[in-house]
Amino acid sequence: MSVEPKLKRFNQSVLSKYQIYNSIFMTLPFDSVTKTGVLLPLFHETCKKGFKNGDDPTAIVETFFEKYQARRNKESQINLLFRFIQYIERQVVLFDAIEDAAYPIVNNMDGVGTLRNLKGSATSEGKMDALKAFLEEFKVRIVLTAHPTQFYPGSVLGIITNLTEAIKENNLSQINNLFGQLGKTPFFKREKPTPYNEAKSLIWYLENVFYKTFGEIYNYIQTNIYADGKKHNDIINLGFWPGGDRDGNPFVKPETTLKVANKLKRSVLKKYYEDLKDLRRKLTFRGVEERVIKLETILYKYSINLNYKKAITHKELIVELLSIRNEVVKEHQSLYVDELNQIINRVHLFGYWFATLDVRQDSRIHHSVFTAVIDHLIETGDDSIPSNYHDLSEPEQIKLLSEISDKSIDISVFKDEMVYNTLKTIEVIKDIQETNGERGANRYIISNNQTALNVIQLFTMLKLVAFKDDLTVDVVPLFETIDDLENAPGVMEQLYSNPAYMAHLKKRGNKQTIMLGFSDGTKDGGYLMANWGIYKAKELLTKMSRKYDITAIFFDGRGGPPARGGGKTHNFYSSLGPTIEDKEVQLTIQGQTVSSNFGTLDSSQYNLEQLISSGIKNRIDHDKNRMSEEDRVVMNDLAETSYQTYKDFKSHPMFIPYLERMSTLKYYAKANIGSRPSKRSNSDKLVFSDLRAIPFVGSWSQLKQNVPGFFGVGTALKVYEDNGEFDKVEQLYKNSKFFKTLLENSMMSLSKSFFDLTKYMSRDPEFGEFWNIIYAEYQTTKRLLLKLTGYEQLMENEPSGKASIDVRESIVLPLLTIQQYALKKVQELEKAEVKDEEQLKIFEKIVTRSLFGNINASRNSA
Repeated sequence: MSVEPKLKRFNQSVLSKYQIYNSIFMTLPFDSVTKTGVLLPLFHETCKKGFKNGDDPTAIVETFFEKYQARRNKESQINLLFRFIQYIERQVVLFDAIEDAAYPIVNNMDGVGTLRNLKGSATSEGKMDALKAFLEEFKVRIVLTAHPTQFYPGSVLGIITNLTEAIKENNLSQINNLFGQLGKTPFFKREKPTPYNEAKSLIWYLENVFYKTFGEIYNYIQTNIYADGKKHNDIINLGFWPGGDRDGNPFVKPETTLKVANKLKRSVLKKYYEDLKDLRRKLTFRGVEERVIKLETILYKYSINLNYKKAITHKELIVELLSIRNEVVKEHQSLYVDELNQIINRVHLFGYWFATLDVRQDSRIHHSVFTAVIDHLIETGDDSIPSNYHDLSEPEQIKLLSEISDKSIDISVFKDEMVYNTLKTIEVIKDIQETNGERGANRYIISNNQTALNVIQLFTMLKLVAFKDDLTVDVVPLFETIDDLENAPGVMEQLYSNPAYMAHLKKRGNKQTIMLGFSDGTKDGGYLMANWGIYKAKELLTKMSRKYDITAIFFDGRGGPPARGGGKTHNFYSSLGPTIEDKEVQLTIQGQTVSSNFGTLDSSQYNLEQLISSGIKNRIDHDKNRMSEEDRVVMNDLAETSYQTYKDFKSHPMFIPYLERMSTLKYYAKANIGSRPSKRSNSDKLVFSDLRAIPFVGSWSQLKQNVPGFFGVGTALKVYEDNGEFDKVEQLYKNSKFFKTLLENSMMSLSKSFFDLTKYMSRDPEFGEFWNIIYAEYQTTKRLLLKLTGYEQLMENEPSGKASIDVRESIVLPLLTIQQYALKKVQELEKAEVKDEEQLKIFEKIVTRSLFGNINASRNSA
């Protein structure tokens, strides 16, 4: 059977359908929608022509009103702009739904990187035993975080799901109804979500997507690869941050963490109950039916009331299911045993925890909390802490703390809220382990981890508060900035040299999880250096850990777009080579990455299988992926040059003012998209270190100047071109899959840049020079990436991905134009001698509202 090229499949199943359904959408029987639907194409055309002629957004909007809407008064014009925003938001939803519906057609679900393909290759090459051995030790963990990079409220997510189904079935009347619903459903959140609300929206994905796809993948491996009826490695598992991530979020309290853990448990019990209810219709045999009904009843009641008296433990549930299976095999010719196995496999995978709830907090908070604990122990005359503790050197403090044993503290003596809540959270972790199982909450991540003392402080607090005899929690340092990454191997050696900490690791299976952050790294060191810094840190941490017989498990904060370490992530994992520990792939996913890569059953299954096979591919290509010394020198040199270029750019006196006054940075806080404050401190003055990565990357993205995804790359490549040594870079590109992946993801950032939108800034007396610096770097990077790859245009190797980006960029072009027009109006109004507060409010609202559609449309950057 011949398969059409991917681009052709995209054009037929996505683009053509979008054009058809969009024309239906335009005829909706709402007065405002109809008029908007007629006028928007005219405005879209005006934008396209205007930018081609070098016009600025203000001129484009004013030309449109003069030409087509001259009779409208000012208020009516503003209303039309708001209607355009609402209409475009819904066009983005329509495109999302059509792309989701076409996912299995555009992507080959049995092609390269899928489990069926892996099994076929292993069978034909006689490598089935090697495949089994690999799957027995490899793991993939995706960790859902509440970082707000997508703005759909739950009601809209539900419509996208239903619309996707209706489009798959070509159900026109259902599509019409959903269009109507979409027209009437608000996209804007009136108030910020609470951390618990964020958790609930992500649990929707656990219940409706991951429960099924994780179950099916695990089931496929159990049935088709092992086929021996035994329980094997749970190759895929889930992590969860909402409700446990306290870093920078004062709204996450200990009770939030407990409430989320209870919600996770209730959700998974409900899923088991639903499965048993379906199975009961099939297992209608004597000696079996009544046992299934009994289990179903218990799980139903337990899911409603976690204090249900007749509840059963996770272990008891598995034992009973296995016993029922034995009965079915022995007495009933194994009828429906596959369906029974599916439930058993899910209970193995998800337990009573569903997803492991991680707790995270900043090392600086821990330091002040720990200081309060030490001061309390000194005051109460505790002989294990000398009164001069604070004067001791760091190694002396580490030695002293790690020798504390058999001691516990009463946390109720601490009256400071931050101190009490931090310590109370440790008690909550213990409670969750007792109710949901150890995997309910067994990792504590220290962000901004800089020293071994940061780890030992938390290690000591965990034992003092709740885990005196047996510490069943992994302490996970998170190294983020370029400096922290360089210091990480030294920090880990200090910990590995500590007898008490090593005894703990021995109990935890001689494994140490180390988290490495991307988005703050990109913000700190620029695109090439952030990625190369993490690669080098992983190599050194692997070497250091192996020296002490510890397996390092790397957990990547890979974010969504390439600028936050995302992009085509499975390509990174298949390119690591033998110098980086690769027993597990762990990465964070959030916002539009959840919905675009894992939001439907098809995309979730496909992308999970790609991650599994990337690990296998890396193992097979281990030596091919080893970087030669010559290539390493070039890679390091490129990263250093790009780092210096980015650092100089970042210290430009206009850097912060430009973001503050010319971008949408300050509007993120007004968008009510996440429960976390949008910057780290409360000061009025904006300081670079206070900037959170998401508003930072997002603001560049809204300007269509994706700086964090390319800045410095062009300059670094140009040095080699100027010196007549471009062939060295070409050699690196040919030899290193890691470098190739890096540049392909950078091309995605460039593809989504559109400098015509802000060209007017080049004439600005204050910011013109700064804008020109960015534009020059963009042009250099684009020219040299095309030269290096031999492509005629960016993303030439991914025509369907490029086509998807082009459609999305085209949909939001009027939205971007409106946003820039409004930003310019805000600047003018703020400079006016007499401020018109009413007008200012209106234009600020336009900027905030247009944030939504622009970001939601960027889901293919994930």
